[in-house]
Amino acid sequence: MIIKILGSGCKKCVALGENAMAAAQAAGIQAELVKVTDFAEISGYGVMSTPGLVIDEKLVAYGKVLTTQDIGKLL
Repeated sequence: MIIKILGSGCKKCVALGENAMAAAQAAGIQAELVKVTDFAEISGYGVMSTPGLVIDEKLVAYGKVLTTQDIGKLL
């Protein structure tokens, strides 16, 4: 599984990445975390506000930091 965090690398982006990896570990899923900071690539996903969360190339959330539990439900 590939989890992408879309954003500039701000505090919210880092928190979302940490929550995503914690959710994957809790679910027993091996996941690769990819940080996408290129705004052209980010806008290609239709994201207008960061951070964004993409799981296996599907945009699942943007504009907020999801909790570990919320991300676990999406996995």
